[in-house]
Amino acid sequence: MEYDYEYFKKAIYDMTKIDLNAYKEKQMKRRIDTLIGKHRVKGYDNYVKLLKSDKERFEEFVNYLTINVSEFYRNPSQWELMDKEIIPELIGKFGKNLKIWSAACSTGDEPYSLVMALSRHIPLNQIKIFATDLDKQVIAAAKAGLYSEKSIASVPADLKQKYFTKVGPSYQISKEIMARVEFKEHNLLKDTYPTNYHMIVCRNVLIYFTEEAKDEVFAKFQKSLARGGILFIGSTEQIINYKDIHLERKNSFYYENIE
Repeated sequence: MEYDYEYFKKAIYDMTKIDLNAYKEKQMKRRIDTLIGKHRVKGYDNYVKLLKSDKERFEEFVNYLTINVSEFYRNPSQWELMDKEIIPELIGKFGKNLKIWSAACSTGDEPYSLVMALSRHIPLNQIKIFATDLDKQVIAAAKAGLYSEKSIASVPADLKQKYFTKVGPSYQISKEIMARVEFKEHNLLKDTYPTNYHMIVCRNVLIYFTEEAKDEVFAKFQKSLARGGILFIGSTEQIINYKDIHLERKNSFYYENIE
């Protein structure tokens, strides 16, 4: 069975360029076994055959593999800090044409939250967020811009009223917010990173990675930041070796590039 899973990891890498070795094995295996069981397929080799022959199952697998738990203004106190301290500080250093990357952006909740947060300080037509994820299905969902009531629960009341329209049980985010975000597919473990960014936001994604993969990604983020740029991570994460990669801890979840 172990050999079987080794074969599976290689087959998945060949098909998707997603390296399952970078994820915590027990956790990831459990998720994959659940999905295989759902389709009543016997063994990893037969599941690979199914993925190769059925486009819908293949896209379902990639979507399931990438952890897509997201919401607007997740951990509101951290966004309050961004509003009161981080954004004004970045504008003071770099001006109002800020380069911001929302990495592993999932269904768009985070990049759209960034646009709204920035709109309190910068005219909307000056805001541009680069948002990436390796899952084309969640990017498609982000571009549709339709969210549940639960997903937008933490959005400040004035912004909710200004930028969301109720459509049946769901909420449509306004086109003017959507227009400020450019989405692109990107694999954090494989693809080249963009450079000279003033802020990078990547939250609650790397907890699923191995320690080695995390270290690699954090080091790459540091190189992607301009000097004085800020990395904003999730409340479930921490960068143990931040001093070694030339980051300075501003508080629990914000780190500044000092190199």
